Amino acid sequence: MSDNTRTQQTIACETEASGFGYWSGQDVRIEFRPAEANTGVVFVRGDLPQPVRIGVSAAHRLEQPRRTTLTQHGVNVEMVEHILAALLALEIDNCEVWVDAAEMPGCDGSSQAFVNALDEVGILEQPATRRQIVIREPLRVTEGDAWVEAQPHAGPGLTVRYELDYGPGPIGQQTYECLVTPDNFRRELAPARTFLLEQEAVWLHSQGLGLRVGPTDLLVFNETGPIDNSLRYADECVRHKTLDVVGDMALAGCDLVGRVVAHQSGHRLNAALVTRLLAAYDQIQLGRAA
Repeated sequence: MSDNTRTQQTIACETEASGFGYWSGQDVRIEFRPAEANTGVVFVRGDLPQPVRIGVSAAHRLEQPRRTTLTQHGVNVEMVEHILAALLALEIDNCEVWVDAAEMPGCDGSSQAFVNALDEVGILEQPATRRQIVIREPLRVTEGDAWVEAQPHAGPGLTVRYELDYGPGPIGQQTYECLVTPDNFRRELAPARTFLLEQEAVWLHSQGLGLRVGPTDLLVFNETGPIDNSLRYADECVRHKTLDVVGDMALAGCDLVGRVVAHQSGHRLNAALVTRLLAAYDQIQLGRAA
């Protein structure tokens, strides 16, 4: 048993958050409920005639632009990454997330509302050990100029580094690295918000998407900086991309011990890395070379 091994945890009682989906504009309420050991994180579409359970797994990921979507039994939950980041970073391993719409609430574009809700009720330890993958060899996935790599790391837990390059302009080049702990996440990552360029926002509106979202709901950048908003951190953009990586690493369904370095990666590449890690880990468990 390694020094990183810990017991599984769930929340002490039910708690909730609400808002509207950025893509759909639909109001949505989510309710976090405690779950038994070894349940993992499961989304439950309670708005359907019969509730449908969608387990958090890289195998259940459905490709959609600019967000992480999961599907099971022909039913989707969308934009789950900010919820998953909060659960992973706060070390909440077993939880049912009941929702009454397909898309999760955008809130302010960060994980803060979910952290607040979870912190209100506290955490319970459970009589089971949390499964983990210890990264022992570098493993990289690449798409064009973007890549993400899992690396061995001497320190404890999971460290995430993100390298962002938006070229000339107010976002520019930003790099951030963080050891993912509950306290670090609360302080350094949870408040960091989703961002996009003004021309991207205009195009999305022209396609009938995000019509309920304005510059005060997230960060929209023109050539001088955020429109009708102010930054919470000078490097808020790269912190949010780091948050997204944390959320996507939750698709492993276990703790990762090592370092993940991402360069311009998005949700598809992040999930591809998780899939490769799980395959390599299973091979090690079966006594084959990774």
